[in-house]
Amino acid sequence: MAETGSPGLACNSEEFLLFLRKISDSLWLTVFITAMSRDREPAINLLLYYLFKWSVISPVFHLYFRGRIYGANNVPRRGRLIVVSNHASDFDPPILSACVRRPVAYMAKEELFQVPVLKQAITLYGAYPVKRGSADRSAIRAALASLDQGWAAGVFITGTRTADGRVTDPKLGAAMIAAKAQAALLPVSLWGTHAIFRKGSAVPQPVPLTVRIGEVIPPPASTDRQELEAVTQRCADVINAMHDLGR
Repeated sequence: MAETGSPGLACNSEEFLLFLRKISDSLWLTVFITAMSRDREPAINLLLYYLFKWSVISPVFHLYFRGRIYGANNVPRRGRLIVVSNHASDFDPPILSACVRRPVAYMAKEELFQVPVLKQAITLYGAYPVKRGSADRSAIRAALASLDQGWAAGVFITGTRTADGRVTDPKLGAAMIAAKAQAALLPVSLWGTHAIFRKGSAVPQPVPLTVRIGEVIPPPASTDRQELEAVTQRCADVINAMHDLGR
């Protein structure tokens, strides 16, 4: 008796598995090649970044939030980089890191590093501890250390979340780090993340999100306050201009 079933389906299944294997091989090759460069993140961090991005963050961003990304080609693939953006949601760090196509290290409150397992997990993803209410110097030192290890450093220009995502009171931290490390600044606008959580609801809302990535801004030549203020205001103006474009 002849076998039942669809030969075409079996063939497609084999081709699909082969396709997945090629993706896996390509991922490992990408991790290996980039990890060999001294100005890139450690291999384990890079691997976890790609796994988390493609298995969780990208599907959620593109399917659940109907996310759009503009200006991805503006991101330098390697070298010292400060990713500076507005901030309106706890979803911002993973979304931002996934959209700029390279791991981004962010500061996290020190208490999180006292939780077993969580400490190791967030450290692998590039988080570094900062004490609440401590001097900005500790955060700057931690960011500089991340840059030395090959990470891009993420800084929210307002220092905290804002209600509508617009930048009204930019802080000098990103420009200070850029000046000390002579790292370029990459302005990024996150539009729509302020509406992910509604008051009284713990369920993320499927609101449309748009990420716009601007052109690289050179670092200040020195830590002179006037230079820091000028570069900070330039970053804020670019972020707000992209944010005003909306969806």
